Amino acid sequence: MKKADIGVIGLAVMGENLILNMESRGFTVAAYNRTLSKVDHFVEGRAAGKNIIGAHSLEEFVDALAKPRKAMLMIKAGQPVDDFIELLIPLLDEGDIIIDGGNSFFGDTIRRTRYLEAKGLRFIGTGVSGGEEGALHGPSIMPGGSPEAWPYVKPIFQAIAARVVPAGAPPEEGVPCCDWVGSDGAGHYVKMVHNGIEYGDMQMIAEAYFLMAHLLGMEPAEMHDVFAAWNEGELNSYLVEITRDILAAVDDETGKPMVDVILDTAGQKGTGKWASQSALDMGTPAPTVAEAVFARFMSAIKADRVAASQVLAGPVPAYDGDRDALVEGICQALYASKICSYAQGFQLLKMAAAEYGWDLNYGAIALMWREGCIIRAQFLERIKEAFDEKPDLANLLLASYFKEAIDRSQGAWRRVVALAIANGIPVPAFSSALAYYDGYRTARLPANMLQAQRDYFGAHTYERVDRPRGEFFHTNWTGRGGDTSAEVYTA
Repeated sequence: MKKADIGVIGLAVMGENLILNMESRGFTVAAYNRTLSKVDHFVEGRAAGKNIIGAHSLEEFVDALAKPRKAMLMIKAGQPVDDFIELLIPLLDEGDIIIDGGNSFFGDTIRRTRYLEAKGLRFIGTGVSGGEEGALHGPSIMPGGSPEAWPYVKPIFQAIAARVVPAGAPPEEGVPCCDWVGSDGAGHYVKMVHNGIEYGDMQMIAEAYFLMAHLLGMEPAEMHDVFAAWNEGELNSYLVEITRDILAAVDDETGKPMVDVILDTAGQKGTGKWASQSALDMGTPAPTVAEAVFARFMSAIKADRVAASQVLAGPVPAYDGDRDALVEGICQALYASKICSYAQGFQLLKMAAAEYGWDLNYGAIALMWREGCIIRAQFLERIKEAFDEKPDLANLLLASYFKEAIDRSQGAWRRVVALAIANGIPVPAFSSALAYYDGYRTARLPANMLQAQRDYFGAHTYERVDRPRGEFFHTNWTGRGGDTSAEVYTA
């Protein structure tokens, strides 16, 4: 029997569809699942008649793989990944490759890479984005880990990935949305930031919907037309496209718009929270991602909100101005906020690259996100162009295209945020993105007062505007303190 080019462990939605994608590209794939009935169900069902080898034990699975063996884990992140790694190690030979394709924490990937390399094995931690459809037809793939492993998986990963195809060109001339990201945890870090940006995108779109529904009284069918129009312009993206479709859907049971019968509590898998925590660790501002996470937390306390709505006062939303003008203003607010959210995400990538020693190619990352993944959007072409033009670009807001876009949009953006606040409509993503923009463009922030306060109560020292950076001073504010100061502050 022909040996498999790669094997996949885990036959949930993503695992099954990745296997079918690989097989459709000419690869023979081995499949294993701890629950053996799933293997039989898959092999006798969707995989019937295809070059897919079902295995009923890990030994059989490993034996089915061509050397160097490539075993890809598509299982729940965390301890299950470590457990399977320990089960695989005794069955593998030096130079074999274990791939983790789940949403693992990048710190775990750094640890696993070092652990397996010390045992003579190779490890790849790869982000895979695109959901069920992407896994089957072409996801965005973000691999990192042991650089020596990349040549062995590159032909497979780039064959199954989505492709960015120039206008009028045949598909085979497209650029795959997959390339080597960097060592150890770089791939999973980039996927984590992708997901953080995704949280921000989704929250901003939800706020646009909420403003149209509660300030303009628009019905879902009307908003469907708006989002359909937006998807033909600068906001063209997968998330705007699916929002358009969601707003057109009708519930079979009640005949009501589907969106109106869905409870307003949102779940999460943790990657947005990890991105926010990493931003805090790195000391880099990513408020829009964080606010998107907090918005989901706020949605989860549904019972509290319902009770509070009967007690806490606020304005009743009302708007008697030009409706079309406000809809266009919301569109501009969404686009400007989106720019700031991506600027925060790429700033976080730059800080992580410096911290962990990764040589990240930001234009290539934007291209990897151009198709296949959840945040795929026309907009990403502009990000790639910005980094192609200036690889050391300090912030996306400084690229000419995005600066001009903000200049065009910020008047409407400010009016929309002010109107939402005046009417008591929460827009945490829109408003945090605007605060980020205003903070970034402000040469002198009120942090001088913060540092004076810190020095007053804790002798934490400060720098002076009339002395070189790096010199620290302490004032005896009360006349009762001494000359002793605390450790130098850190941002």
